[in-house]
Amino acid sequence: MTARRIIGVTGAPGVGKTTYAVGLVAASAVPAAYLPMDGFHLADITLTALGRRDRKGAPDTFDAWGYAALLRRVREERDHVVFAPGFERDLEQPIAGAVAVPPEAELVVTEGNYLLLDDPEWRAVRAQLDEVVFLVTDDDTRIRRLVARHVEFGKTRAEAEEWVARVDEANASLVAATARLADRVVVLPESGRIGKSAAPGSEGV
Repeated sequence: MTARRIIGVTGAPGVGKTTYAVGLVAASAVPAAYLPMDGFHLADITLTALGRRDRKGAPDTFDAWGYAALLRRVREERDHVVFAPGFERDLEQPIAGAVAVPPEAELVVTEGNYLLLDDPEWRAVRAQLDEVVFLVTDDDTRIRRLVARHVEFGKTRAEAEEWVARVDEANASLVAATARLADRVVVLPESGRIGKSAAPGSEGV
């Protein structure tokens, strides 16, 4: 059986990770599956108990150890479907068993903000990835997308702008500092679909 390859796609909030990752899966020459990190958001009830709900999306509002364990299962368990949690944006909550990685998938593309963060739990995530691609786009485009996303899912525009300034941009600064650890940096146009590679390995994934 061909060894399964796991590619991570990372970058600041709003950069276009989902669009890029889904595009990689669609363009793959081998059977491929998409596995987002968002399903490992801690539930709001847990965030409230921990006093972290007002900065949901920060690194410590995810079950990173669980994510690392799931990626290890995805790499090692090839004789059955591996189910993973997804994230329902209408509810803003993780949903168990919403994502399926079939046994025939030779490539798995996962995406999330903190794949290169230098903390033990995130290093455990990085250890399961064969390659990490870091996406970059201009900040005005990225922030505009973030505000629009928050408005779409229930915030007023003022609430969305406050959240982006206070929470998302703090997270973006953390993520930006990890770009040097990526295998490849890709600069995206506004469409978010394809971009110019700026690091070794630019022949593609």
